[in-house]
This record gives sequence, structure tokens and C-alpha cells, in this order.
Amino acid sequence: MTTTPKLRGMANVSYWAADWPAAKAWYSELIGFEPYFLRDGYAEWRLGDHQDELGLIDSRYRPPGTAAGPGGVVLYWHVDDVPAMVARLLAMGATEHEPPQDRGAGFVTATVVDPFGNLLGVMYNPHYVEIVDGKE
Repeated sequence: MTTTPKLRGMANVSYWAADWPAAKAWYSELIGFEPYFLRDGYAEWRLGDHQDELGLIDSRYRPPGTAAGPGGVVLYWHVDDVPAMVARLLAMGATEHEPPQDRGAGFVTATVVDPFGNLLGVMYNPHYVEIVDGKE
């Protein structure tokens, strides 16, 4: 019997940083604690309602052909207050990419570029809240 391969959930999102020590300190401050896993040029944090994994990789390990700077894909982290989180990110040195946008039906998104060139999305998603609160 064969099964069709399927996506089961986000396993890891990785951000790159040329100044890896500074980026590790920046993300530790943003997240509120130190990474649970450290290796030369690599750090991992587990955070959020589902213990999602954020990996921070020194740019010296960037695969050949991988573009530096913001790309065309955005991973949105759920937050309870998008404008407040954007204000915090900007105060920490991020730059605005797309200001908070009301997408209708309670969805709000925004993106910033972290001080290391990575696109960081934040979102309030009422569907996420329903699932986490067990209402679905």
C-alpha cells in the first residue's frame, strides 16, 4: 500500500545573518529567551503555541545561488497585536517593508526587514486563534 506524501506542518524557518552573533542576540531579545540549541554559526529557538522552530544561520553557510536580502516568500508569525509588534520591531532596528494592512474578516498583516536583511512577517489571524483555543 502506498501513501501520498503530504505536508504536515512547518518544521523550521531559517533566517540568515552575516553578523551572526548580533543576530543571535537580536532574536534572543525579540523572542525573550536564549536558543535551546547552539552550534557554531547556528541557533534554534522553539516558540509559540505549537513550539515552531526558528533557525538562525551564519551567512557563511548560505548555499551557492541563495539570494541575500528579502525574497518573495513571507512566513507570518501570529501575534495578538500587529501594530504593537511592528512598533517593537522598528524600535529594535527593523525597517518597515509593508505597514499593518487590514485584510478584512479580522486578518491583519505587516512585514519588516530585520537588521540582517530577512523578511519577517507578523499577522493577526482569527482562524489561528480559533484553532489554538480549540473552537474548531
